[in-house]
Amino acid sequence: MTPALNLLKLAWLQLTRHRVRSLLTILGVASGMFLFTAVETLQRSLAKATEAGAADTTLVVYRQNRFCPSASRLPEHYADEIRRIDGVREVVPVQIVVNNCGASLDVITFRGVPDHLLTKFAPEIEIIEGSEEAWKKRDDGALLGEVFAQRRKLTPGDRFEAAGVTVTVSGIIRSPFPQDNNVAYVKLPFLQQASRAGLGVVTQFNVRVNNSGQLASVSAAIDELFRSGQEPTDTRPEKAFFAETASELIELIGFTRWLGLGAVIAVAGLIANALLLVVRGRVKENAVLRTLGYPGKAIGWLVLSEGGMLGLAGGLFGVGLGAAFLQWQSFTMGNEGQTLAIRPDAVVIAVGVAAALLLGIFASLWPAFQAMTQPIVKNLRS
Repeated sequence: MTPALNLLKLAWLQLTRHRVRSLLTILGVASGMFLFTAVETLQRSLAKATEAGAADTTLVVYRQNRFCPSASRLPEHYADEIRRIDGVREVVPVQIVVNNCGASLDVITFRGVPDHLLTKFAPEIEIIEGSEEAWKKRDDGALLGEVFAQRRKLTPGDRFEAAGVTVTVSGIIRSPFPQDNNVAYVKLPFLQQASRAGLGVVTQFNVRVNNSGQLASVSAAIDELFRSGQEPTDTRPEKAFFAETASELIELIGFTRWLGLGAVIAVAGLIANALLLVVRGRVKENAVLRTLGYPGKAIGWLVLSEGGMLGLAGGLFGVGLGAAFLQWQSFTMGNEGQTLAIRPDAVVIAVGVAAALLLGIFASLWPAFQAMTQPIVKNLRS
């Protein structure tokens, strides 16, 4: 067995000798990493929703100087004029109704789209229960996102009411985009009447352009076309629209960075304190190891290994528990009609576990240095 494996085995034996102390340290680390996982999930979910990429080709046309969906009212016939603009590939009128326009958890969002344009508005969706035919047969039919249905414990055939709108579940959908998994799709005329917006009036238009390089020119052309109209527009790329309308939500999530920093500091301090106590309590044992021929570096690596093991064990437990909790609860934050699905992914889990391991090693540096530099003779006499 190599010296490195010998040291790892010895470090493990040292930890298991003091099970209560090691377990309490691991639980403390797990608590901090649980909080870190929640913060990292929030930050990553926000980045996915707001960071533009080369593949983004969608514009959102909204009523100028309006934010909440109930205040944005645009004539549906604008769609015909937008389609004639050079570079526009498709225009989908959308009616949006939410149960709360302010920043809040568990937002319920209805999206009303023409039934023949559903696959063009959200081509990535997959119906996993029920069918599109059942949705088209009923005026009040709804296709619920998978997470939405799980949170509300709804299945095809159930009826539910929210935000003054009563619908019948026709199917459950799944999408690679978290936002689509947290909304209910209904027919546009039904939602116009149910929300009392009136036929011929929509909340927004989703406009797809031929390529991302045309986003700026097409948005400028749309706003110029309706500048002198009764209902002027404000057109922005989809992710920029989210970033601006959900500013309160973004500010709230930005504050959580301090919570994540506090969790990191707490984890590092906890491991460092535990290992300092270990080093001070093992003065004579370390001196005996040095006498038997273990060099100072080996003693230092032994302490570093213990710190890494504590960090890794606490990280695996805390990150795993945090990811499972967020996956189970399926939290959705919303603000002014925009929803943010808070779902952990493999990147969050990997970052959390790696951070816990590195924190454990980093927090062990000072205790390891102390263990390396302790005088042998003095320690044997202590």
